[in-house]
Amino acid sequence: MQVPAAVRTLSVLKLLAASSGSLPAAVISRNLELPRSSTYHLLQAMEAEGFVSYFPDDRTWGLGVSAFEIGSAYMRHEPLERLARPILRNLVTHVKVPIVSHLGILQGRETLYLLKEIPKARMTLVTDVGVRLPAHLTATGRAIVSQFSDAQVRAIFPNSESLTNRTGNGPQSIAELRDVLATERRRGFAFEDEYVTPGYVSLALPVLDRVGHPTAAISCTLHKSDFNEDVQTHIVAALEKSVRDLASRLR
Repeated sequence: MQVPAAVRTLSVLKLLAASSGSLPAAVISRNLELPRSSTYHLLQAMEAEGFVSYFPDDRTWGLGVSAFEIGSAYMRHEPLERLARPILRNLVTHVKVPIVSHLGILQGRETLYLLKEIPKARMTLVTDVGVRLPAHLTATGRAIVSQFSDAQVRAIFPNSESLTNRTGNGPQSIAELRDVLATERRRGFAFEDEYVTPGYVSLALPVLDRVGHPTAAISCTLHKSDFNEDVQTHIVAALEKSVRDLASRLR
């Protein structure tokens, strides 16, 4: 037996997931053959639960953070970890300086680490499988958040009180976070300089699904003393190959 409200809700999510961007309510109504009034009520209810976001500048609707979290929860199961493990091992083996490689996802305002591969020379880090850290401080978290719209970022980090401080480094205000994310979007990777652990830096890139949504992120963490411009170029190239490989395997 079908439940009409549930069917309509799932239809909206599937339509937004399949679209290349956000959609006006009128387009959603037309594509799903729903009355306009019902469409607006449904979207408002979904927005209240975080499954869709409204973008007032262009009067369109897109997927919200809750939809992303459910997708991430599915990907946390064995397929993602099984497919990513050899890629992370390869990173640790082939990068020319000692690094720790991580696979992480976003959960609310936190980065959740799913996998960790370490070099023969062990490094002492707070990051480990199952550990959660503030997403705005970690390269892994910001690599994912940088792919979100401004409205989605505001939904996750509504004010400065939502920005946890660990070492005194990292974005301290929403305006500063927006600037950091904008820089990392242009640059193509996220960079963390002693925001989490003194003496260590991290670089990360997002793993994008077939419609360009960030599923996870892969990062490399190394001693700051080993870091320079040539090493950065080398690691970014290795990360780019790694996220392409994982995205291809997931598809």
